[in-house]
Amino acid sequence: MSIPAELAADVIAFRRELHAHPELDLELPKTQAAVLARLAGIEGLEVSTGEGMSSVVAVLRGEAPLPEGTRRPVVLLRGDMDGLPVTEETGLPYVPDPAGTMHACGHDLHTAGLYGALVYLGQRRAELVADVIGMFQPAEETDGGALRMIEQGLLEAAGPRADAAFALHVYSAKYEHGHFVSRPGSIQAGCDDLIVTVRGRGGHGSVPHLSQDPVPVAAEMVLGLQSLVTRQFDAFDPVVATVGHLTAGTASNIIPDTATLAITLRTFSTGARARLIPAVERLVRGIADAHGMGVDVRPDCEFPVTVNNPAEVDYARGVIEGLFGAEAYEELPAPEPGSEDFSEVLLRVPGAYILLGAVPPGQDPAAAPTNHSPLAVFDDAVLPRAVEALAGLALGKGPVAL
Repeated sequence: MSIPAELAADVIAFRRELHAHPELDLELPKTQAAVLARLAGIEGLEVSTGEGMSSVVAVLRGEAPLPEGTRRPVVLLRGDMDGLPVTEETGLPYVPDPAGTMHACGHDLHTAGLYGALVYLGQRRAELVADVIGMFQPAEETDGGALRMIEQGLLEAAGPRADAAFALHVYSAKYEHGHFVSRPGSIQAGCDDLIVTVRGRGGHGSVPHLSQDPVPVAAEMVLGLQSLVTRQFDAFDPVVATVGHLTAGTASNIIPDTATLAITLRTFSTGARARLIPAVERLVRGIADAHGMGVDVRPDCEFPVTVNNPAEVDYARGVIEGLFGAEAYEELPAPEPGSEDFSEVLLRVPGAYILLGAVPPGQDPAAAPTNHSPLAVFDDAVLPRAVEALAGLALGKGPVAL
């Protein structure tokens, strides 16, 4: 299977158009309009948009004949669309203008790749058994756009609930150009951000006994977190707790009323995630209580662990190796510590999240600028492979018994 040269050129041109106009979070009006304009050229595509966000859902119906007593499988393919608040420093001819936003995580490639797969599948509809849901998602980086789309009926967009779900994610570093990487089980960490506010009583720094100083209490919490992760959790099922922001006070001689910690928690199994959050809450409440102070704990971000279904990983590996050879696929030895809200889909539908190396030719993957860097460059020459892989994952699905 090989996509036509004109489609490859169209997909790359679309990616560069998107790259020049990145948008953030849930509202991506220019991106949504560009996607809708492209999808309008695919005959028979059923397209809908989200409420309160710039999502797009496109359903393509397979037309291959079905054996008696079977139904069409429903395959979901994801392409996220949002950028990051980063000023690009790559020097590419299609950098955003004005500066300040950037497709620094490759979502422009994901969007263009999904568009190309739908075009190609539309051309081969007579061979396509499955019904395909194209998930064009906003707010992967911030506001959990995947869950919002699920709540608006994404998984049932084709009628029956999706039977399998797949997403590709490009990397500007680490993985060889054009190599697909995945693994069964956990592949991306769960992420839970907590905002912890210690409530004391302000006063003058010269007489701390007349106040309730929240600063040393917050400091004790920071140190307590480090002991928590090493003494209450298995080293072979690790957890990470990082205090990335600590704020308190306005001057050296003023004891503030409050101190606030912003904590990010990373877990690699659903069991560890279920235990870590209450353990952290118990720790900070216990420390605050020991000092006679109050504490408020507010969740700020909640992404489950991204867990691949082993059978669907085996299926995806077979499709990729059939298309590109055994050398094109490698198994990831351990999960990635980043998080991904495609996890919300994989909680509900068996599927696979697959990484794709997009390091520019001549660059060492180990030294190239990483995703989210203002210097990150994604070689869009991998897009034909991405299109073929996504299309192949849909074309390979056979009928489902009734």
